[in-house]
Formats: sequence, structure tokens, C-alpha cells
Amino acid sequence: MKKAADVRKELQSMADPDKAAIPQRFFKTGPGEYGEGDVFIGVMVPQSRQVAKKFSQLPLGEVRTLLYSRIHEERLLALLILAWRYGTASSREKEDIVKFYLDHIKQVNNWDLVDLSAPNILGAHLVDRDNRQRRLLYRLTKSENVWERRIAILATYHFIRNGYFSDTLKIAEMLLQDRHDLMHKAAGWMLREVGKRDAAAEEAFLEKHCNVMPRMMLRYAIERLPENKRRRYKKKGRSIGGRYSQKNTSGTSATYVRSC
Repeated sequence: MKKAADVRKELQSMADPDKAAIPQRFFKTGPGEYGEGDVFIGVMVPQSRQVAKKFSQLPLGEVRTLLYSRIHEERLLALLILAWRYGTASSREKEDIVKFYLDHIKQVNNWDLVDLSAPNILGAHLVDRDNRQRRLLYRLTKSENVWERRIAILATYHFIRNGYFSDTLKIAEMLLQDRHDLMHKAAGWMLREVGKRDAAAEEAFLEKHCNVMPRMMLRYAIERLPENKRRRYKKKGRSIGGRYSQKNTSGTSATYVRSC
């Protein structure tokens, strides 16, 4: 049976200290920043995907070991394995994977970990479920943990891809007063994705809310609109985005300016 140690050995063989220095800065790993203490070893995402495919049947207990690692790429790999497995799993196995994901949701603790897992696990699981089960996303949207809020809006990316926009629009509305720029970017991105498929739905949201949308959310949402519409919404919008002082997920005071 394959073990987490086998995965770690494979990742370490791909590690590149020179490459590790870049994400160490990019993912805000310094004191007081949102990724404080995260450690990178310099394995690129395409390489991690190859390893995830190779170890796609790793037992959940071993996946858990990786998910609780202080090494970013090991946590990423654990989530890639879960997402890969979910796509081919039986109904019973899918239930187990989603329960595992939610039980250990605190370890999905950086924006790339959220973005690569939430749509493909939680979003895929809820897309055909009733409103009662989708309430989970609204509970996560109200969480004090920024990563749980991001999971909520990113999970709806799977809904968007399947032509369902209502939950995205409702959650984006709930996030209008969110004070974290990572959430402004995520919500704006999802609104833009809605607009690619239904311009009228996105523009109805903008008409109603652009005067109170955080600057970064509005900027991301209108990025693909024609220039004349972008100018119009920028003019109507009241800039309330930018620099915020708040508490990060570790509970220490931090200032967030242009994060990813």
C-alpha cells in the first residue's frame, strides 16, 4: 500500500530551492500576513498534478497526513488527489470525500488550495443538490475564516460552468461588505464568469450594486466588458476598496493591500 512518505519522496525529488523563493513571497508567508509560516519547496502545479494522478488511490488516512503538512505543496497535492478521485468515484465514495474535505476544511488555507479544490469537490457535489443542502455555502459565506468564505464563492464556479448563476449572485451580494481583498477578487472573478455566459445577469447585478462594490471586486467583474461599459461602471462605482487593516486567519493584526 502506498504511503504519504512515498508521495513526499516523489515531491522532494522535484523540489527546486530557487523556484521556492518566488511563491514564498507571492503567497504572503511573512509574519502577520495571510500565509504566515507556509513553506514552499519549489514544485510547480503541473508537476504536482502528475504526482496526484500517480497517487490518486492513496488511502484517505495518508491523504490526511499530507493535508496537515506545513509544506504547501504537500497540502496542495492532498487536495489534488481528492479532486481527481472525486471525479471518478462512486456515489458512496463521493460522499466520503466531501465529508473528509469538510472535516478538514481548516487545512484548505491559502487561495490556490481553495481555487483548485472548492469547485471540483464541494461545488461538484452540491450542483445537483436541493436548496437545503446548498445552505452550507451560505453558512461558509458568514464564516470569520477568509478561506471558508472563499470556498463558498469558488464552489459556485462549478454551478456557473453548468449554467446556474443564482447562488453565485446571492453569495456575491453577501460579500459586498467583506473587508478582505482576496474576497473582493474572488467575488469579482465569479461575477465575470457569470457575465461570460449571461451578460444580462451580471449587468443587472452591477446596476444594482456597483455604487457599493469594493473597488477590486468591481474591477475584476467588469474586466471583460466593452470599454464604454467599463468606463460607465467605474464612474458610477464608489471606490471603497484598497487598504484594510483587519485580523487574518491566525488572529494577528495584518494589513492587506494587493493580494492574489
